[in-house]
Amino acid sequence: MLTDYHVHLRRDGAEHTAEEAFTTSNAERYQEVAAERGVQALGASEHVHRFRQALEVWQHPFWQDSARDDLDEYCEFVRNETTLALGIEADYIAGAEDRMANLLDARDWDYVIGSVHFIQNRAIDMPGEWDIWRGSDPDKVWRRYFETLGEAARTGLYDIIAHPDLVKVWGEDGPRPERDPRFHYEAAMDGIASSDVAIEVSTAGLRKPVEEIYPARAFLEMCLEVGRPVALSSDAHTPNDLAYRYDEALEYLDSLDVRELAVFERRRRRMEPIG
Repeated sequence: MLTDYHVHLRRDGAEHTAEEAFTTSNAERYQEVAAERGVQALGASEHVHRFRQALEVWQHPFWQDSARDDLDEYCEFVRNETTLALGIEADYIAGAEDRMANLLDARDWDYVIGSVHFIQNRAIDMPGEWDIWRGSDPDKVWRRYFETLGEAARTGLYDIIAHPDLVKVWGEDGPRPERDPRFHYEAAMDGIASSDVAIEVSTAGLRKPVEEIYPARAFLEMCLEVGRPVALSSDAHTPNDLAYRYDEALEYLDSLDVRELAVFERRRRRMEPIG
């Protein structure tokens, strides 16, 4: 079994619309590539901030600019007009847990992916107005990022924690902490250990400036030690991104004796052998 659950049918950019993304022909393009690359469990997980209902959770200006689509229309399309699993990538917003829970509990997901893109109102991986790195101490950013990741896991809102060391996205040319990253990883581990989340191994980092799989080996080893399962994904934004460089991900997992992947249906997880 190979999986790819972190998949976006709607491409980035305001010029790309729901009308072109949420069509059977577009979904079929993803399914065709998945079949060619041996992916048997494929799901759609659009960014929650693209939907108007997300403004019930958070009123960040970036979300206000992005929230154009209808969440229930997306759910109906995926569930009734495709064979994709139905997912969502829902940011963890500290202080908005109850509002996010209300949004998620009202819909019939197969899985919910949790991600940390923002610390307070500043963005980890978005240059420009909301960039957290401008004038910030990298060690403080890394520490707060992993503390927030642990908080996200502990909430129970999520089935999968996405790209769990996203904070490294800018690579060696970006801001780097002076302390060993393992010091910062520890800040997440109490929350992860006490949770039931799967940890995403994502090849998306190979397409980013860091040019590494998420997460780093030391972080994944810590998660495996506390019994967390693995979910394999590519964070695809186009059909060609599906199962991106999975050969490297599979070698990575094999080197850590990971033999099973998490598979989801109606928010129930089962483990399947890697195939």
